[in-house]
Amino acid sequence: MKLHEFTLPNDVQDISYWNDLFIKGGMIFLKILIIYFIYLIVRSLSRRIIKTSFSRIRTREKVSPGRSKTLESLSGNVISYILVFVLLVTIFQVLGIPATSILAGAGVVGLAVGFGAQGLVSDVVTGFFLLLERQLDVGDYVTIGTFSGVVEQLGLKTTIIRGMDGTLHYLPNRQITSLSNHSRGNMSALVDISFPADKEVEPLIKLLQEACSRVAEAQSQNIIEGPSVLGVQSFDSSNVVIRILAKTINGEQADVERSLRKTIKAQLEEQKRLESSAEA
Repeated sequence: MKLHEFTLPNDVQDISYWNDLFIKGGMIFLKILIIYFIYLIVRSLSRRIIKTSFSRIRTREKVSPGRSKTLESLSGNVISYILVFVLLVTIFQVLGIPATSILAGAGVVGLAVGFGAQGLVSDVVTGFFLLLERQLDVGDYVTIGTFSGVVEQLGLKTTIIRGMDGTLHYLPNRQITSLSNHSRGNMSALVDISFPADKEVEPLIKLLQEACSRVAEAQSQNIIEGPSVLGVQSFDSSNVVIRILAKTINGEQADVERSLRKTIKAQLEEQKRLESSAEA
């Protein structure tokens, strides 16, 4: 008697096939989920390590706060890019795509970027030299082209500055062809006061110097030198302009200028009242 090979019905085979498929799919999904959770944990730990490391650098080393924040932000970005790349490579390997194919594809993409995205390459190169030459740091008040504001983020591709009205300006690094950094060294508070040309200059200079002395006392924490009356800056047939100059700590020049204008106005009004009382 001939024995026949035992075979399952087609519907039973289909059920077994789909069960295996769901099990394999579930295992792959579970592996990807575990890998993603590990990625989140490593990213969180790396951010804490970077933050703690730069906090120690700020306290132990002679590194400015702005420079420290710049390097901390850049380090965080680089670590994030590396972790994302490792995450994608790991997921592709779980899906059965070999890493050699990924690297080969990355090489082709890099070649395409080099030829087709020259602007991106220019951004990265310019950003590298901005960091290397320390032209600006996070927290610096700068003027780039027509935009002025405080640097909030400095990356290899984009520089972000916040204007005085709160607007965020995203500037590709390749567009930074001229840069003025107002946060390096001491600054000058400059005020020009205009008077009628028929006024005597010497009494005006004396009056302004009294106002400057009051401002120097009130703003002693912000003023390094002065303020002093330099003298007549310009004049014509109708007006004479007297200039006042003070050296201030960085970032406080505008406040000192406002204080000078306010005090000078109050001094002039007081002088006018005294003259009116004397005439009466």
